[in-house]
Amino acid sequence: MTSPLLQVRGLTVQFRTDRGFVNAVDSVSLNVDAGETLAVVGESGSGKSVTALSLLRLVPSPQGRIVAGEVIFDGQDLLTLDDRQMRAVRGNRIAMIFQEPMSSLNPTLTMGLQVAEPFSIHDGTPWAAALGKAKTLLDRVRIPDSGARLAAYPHQFSGGMRQRVMIAMALACRPRMIIADEPTTALDVTVQAQILDLLKELTQETRSALILITHDLGVVARYADRVCVMYAGRIVETGTARDIYERASHPYTRALMASIPRLDRDTATRLEPIEGYPPSLAQLPPGCAFHPRCRFAADPCGRRVPMLEKIGERHHRACFVDAAV
Repeated sequence: MTSPLLQVRGLTVQFRTDRGFVNAVDSVSLNVDAGETLAVVGESGSGKSVTALSLLRLVPSPQGRIVAGEVIFDGQDLLTLDDRQMRAVRGNRIAMIFQEPMSSLNPTLTMGLQVAEPFSIHDGTPWAAALGKAKTLLDRVRIPDSGARLAAYPHQFSGGMRQRVMIAMALACRPRMIIADEPTTALDVTVQAQILDLLKELTQETRSALILITHDLGVVARYADRVCVMYAGRIVETGTARDIYERASHPYTRALMASIPRLDRDTATRLEPIEGYPPSLAQLPPGCAFHPRCRFAADPCGRRVPMLEKIGERHHRACFVDAAV
């Protein structure tokens, strides 16, 4: 059996605050296989984006720091590389699509220059040839009149078109992994579907692994092979998409599933909101961070932090409560 393309072990990321250091990511471990789509889901503030930034060592410093763990990509621990070696990884072997393309694109440079830049930096391609490759990439992401659009600026594109450019830039060097952090935020539903279909199609075509950061469980159901559910900086459940949708075991996962509308439910069925609010990372409750909001909380929940335990072939959860509850 081949090793996973990415192995994250015990990743812990801290941020300095007025109340001292807090763990935005706490002992996170996950695997991603080549060609696989892994969705990371959870409420805002659960640690999804910080986990993604940590994989490329983009945590803002000195406020944030990676204090523990391993990020082994293609047999190499990225946390041991120096800055020059990491620059060779970013955008080349691992690419990232950020959630707001308008703030991620340089407003003073043409789209052609921005899409061509990875070819020039990582492959040493002359600029004339790099612009030709950039046109080909814009064609692949279905931007009309791509030749003329090379000379356009970001403000001259719609939100959906800017996100297509971001995908083109991510695919430029045929990376082995793409991290997409809320790639359809602020896009309308029709454009969201087009962008995600395109991203899935292109990653399958290039056999790139995809980590999809999202809070949209409808997106997860359609595009993910496996799912990691995060809460307060920790993974509380992980499994195949079918495991999560048909056999969700952690009370938080089940609460997320019950709070969204589903087409297979009676239209009169009321949605069940999750009571309370996510905890402050500076004042986490003792034991399981979810137990103050959990309707099934028992005695051990407020005293000990549950560890991920195997409950199925590829299904794990961190909970003391009987899965049958």
